[in-house]
Amino acid sequence: MRTSNRHLLATESPYKINLFTRLGVPFHAIAAHLDETPLAHEDAESTARRLALAKASHLQSSHPHDWIWGSDQVCLGPNGPLGKPGDPERAIAMLQTLSGQQALFLTAVALVGPNGYQRIHCEQVTVQFRSLSKPEIERYIAIERPLDTAGAFKVECLGISLFDSVTSRDPTALEGLPLITISQWCRDLGLQVP
Repeated sequence: MRTSNRHLLATESPYKINLFTRLGVPFHAIAAHLDETPLAHEDAESTARRLALAKASHLQSSHPHDWIWGSDQVCLGPNGPLGKPGDPERAIAMLQTLSGQQALFLTAVALVGPNGYQRIHCEQVTVQFRSLSKPEIERYIAIERPLDTAGAFKVECLGISLFDSVTSRDPTALEGLPLITISQWCRDLGLQVP
């Protein structure tokens, strides 16, 4: 299926924009502002899938001939879902909770396009945090200020130093987009990646 339609990434996240840029596919990023509150009795994977599709679909009415990519990530810590901390105190508390524990990241991507085209995929990443002292956590938060990321770390930067291991079929999913799946879907559309 060859296409010359534009590709739109439904985000304003600089992390996701940087990831998608790595593929060499020309695209435009457009924010899709939606309520991201999980629904009652909705599990984490269902939340990630629903929101990824909702973000892509949100732009479809104004861009019916384009290919629109949406994504969402949910982090499950030992006591349940973890969001974006927003301030240093919550980031410190979040990393103290994750110290020596595992967290599961569910990163969903959706693609919608002309004539009702729709695909969705969710990638799982398990992170084993090493035991972290409070001074290490405070130093990390002061250096990197990961206040706008699920789990209070940036794996593409110094956050990798907080881990014992990462288990995933697609390590880029932890950064916010599963590029292995996205690359395949681009090739399915007739794009050359690489």
